[in-house]
Amino acid sequence: MSTGATVLRAARWIDIDAGQVRSPAVIVVRDGLIEAVNPPEIPADATTVDLGDRTVLPGLMDMEINLLIGGPENPSGLPNPMHGVQDDPVYRTLRGTVNARATLMAGFTTVRNLGLMVKTGGYLLDVDLGRGIENGWFPGPRVVSAGHAITPTGGHLDPTMFQKLAPHIMPMSVQEGMADGVPAVRAATRYQIKYGAGVIKISASGGVMSHSTAPGTQQYSDEELAAIVDEAHRAGIKVAAHAHGDAGIRACIRAGVDCIEHGSLAGDDTVQMMVDHGTFLVPTSYLSEGLDTSKAPPALRRKAEQVFPKARRMLAKAIEAGVKIACGTDAPAVPHGQNAKELWALVDRGMTPMQALRAATVTSAELIDAEDRGRLAPGLLADIIAVPGDPARDITALETVDFVMKDGVVHKNSTAEPGR
Repeated sequence: MSTGATVLRAARWIDIDAGQVRSPAVIVVRDGLIEAVNPPEIPADATTVDLGDRTVLPGLMDMEINLLIGGPENPSGLPNPMHGVQDDPVYRTLRGTVNARATLMAGFTTVRNLGLMVKTGGYLLDVDLGRGIENGWFPGPRVVSAGHAITPTGGHLDPTMFQKLAPHIMPMSVQEGMADGVPAVRAATRYQIKYGAGVIKISASGGVMSHSTAPGTQQYSDEELAAIVDEAHRAGIKVAAHAHGDAGIRACIRAGVDCIEHGSLAGDDTVQMMVDHGTFLVPTSYLSEGLDTSKAPPALRRKAEQVFPKARRMLAKAIEAGVKIACGTDAPAVPHGQNAKELWALVDRGMTPMQALRAATVTSAELIDAEDRGRLAPGLLADIIAVPGDPARDITALETVDFVMKDGVVHKNSTAEPGR
């Protein structure tokens, strides 16, 4: 049923396609879509929302997040290391609703929930979380869910490796992503797709915050990687790979993996390989500053000290080389609701503010094949945020989001609050 239009007025808006800040902003929204931008006439049935001296821009996107961990009870970063054996699926999903709201209120209207790393009995909690949001049961971003991350025994995303559990304490199933050998990885991939995964997440190298192999170690064989990609691509699903190490990244690119998460230790030739193959990179670079490792075991702190400086240098080279870079935080390693700090990191490593904005909008939209968002243009989804100042000049303006609209529904409007 058609409803009246809403007109958003503000001092400025960001034209992502042109890479320009334009004035003024007059955005007409109707039935969840953008109807017009700066039209010659305003619809007679319109209700006006005056956002004042603010910049309007498309809703931002976080391509590496885990809404089911972190947040309540531990807002400062990494979750309780015992959450994997203390939290049942119901409690974990309820936590996800709180984290989803915090993410939306921070101006992030689309996310990829990139891989459950917990025991669930085979339930894809992130898929159900996304369904609840889509049904309007509670506020949150649009969620592209991975289901369970697919990992080899002892791999970085093996849930028992975060707590360094003894044998048999938390046995994992193929349905929960624990898969060794080609037949098992095919079965694990098919299971996630069957129950609603919109992307497949795999563990292709060691990690930093797990008691797994060294970060650079390739964990899945070439044959296993190829089998996972084959299963996903035949179903029209993309594959994202956790990969810090150079050899693992190269193996993923050869196998046809669509997106590398982190990419910390990629060499110059591997960076160019990403460019040549059109492989996306989600660098999660703010981890270098934002990840609180103070309570991590000494061995993990040492890994972080070794990897993070190299990761910053790699990203600078990737930016210069022209790798397709999308925005992702790895929250809750960066606390939920502080997602915009990743854009600061992209700028710090060499992007212009406008390039960072593109990474969190049109490039992220391209990564998930979403042509209906990422820009302010007629016919696209009315996912719109507003911030004080001009983020094209000062990217940290995105850390203060005063207004959030998703699907044409206003979820946050603090523009009229005293002192704002």
